[in-house]
Amino acid sequence: MPLPAADDNQPSKKPTLNRRDLLQGRLWKLVRPSERTPLVMRYPKTREDVDGSDPVPSAKPPRSIGGIAIEPVRPTAFDTTAPPRSYPVFRPPGAVAESQFLAGCTRCGDCVDACPHDAIVKAPDRTGAIAGTPTINADANACLMCEDFPCISACEPGVLSRSLPKAIGTARITEHLCLAHHSTTCTVCSERCPTAGVIRVSDGKPTIDEGACTGCGVCRYVCPAPENAILLMPLFNRPSLPS
Repeated sequence: MPLPAADDNQPSKKPTLNRRDLLQGRLWKLVRPSERTPLVMRYPKTREDVDGSDPVPSAKPPRSIGGIAIEPVRPTAFDTTAPPRSYPVFRPPGAVAESQFLAGCTRCGDCVDACPHDAIVKAPDRTGAIAGTPTINADANACLMCEDFPCISACEPGVLSRSLPKAIGTARITEHLCLAHHSTTCTVCSERCPTAGVIRVSDGKPTIDEGACTGCGVCRYVCPAPENAILLMPLFNRPSLPS
């Protein structure tokens, strides 16, 4: 026996939820299929489709939940220009400000040849803009702070000057790595420091007078700790010479 044809004019049966739908949050089932609005998500295909302009200021306070803002965040402004790299550079004694140093240094290597302890070396090619300029690597060979500073005398461009401070950096002791700070007898750094009175030993523990330290790096070079206990930092703000 054929079934009766459905009447399109009759109202559809009211949707219901079973226990599983309720627990899983399927509340959308309560809406009749004929009343559901399709949700279409549109994503930008190119950068031009993304609006990078600043949002229009609104008098309304920003929406938040528990003090956390939930307002939409503007798209990230992509920049293909890489920021300039900077390196912690240890220059020979008497070096002028870095910008003036790079502008005046001819990379002749005369200061490298004049150093009697081979402490001054040319920066390698991988260092970019400073490649070929004189640097000091205390891990390989520390500066011994010669009394006559032959490196300054050899510098014809004048980027090493006797009128400027001879400090090249500052050293600090990392106490949790220092052997002397762990009840071990060690006074190597104070014995080998070329500047008198910079490293003092009290109760068997060395301390560095950062105001008098020249940053030569000898203490780091001779430190016998398994992990070097000397932190060496260059001078970041060297003075300039009047032009």
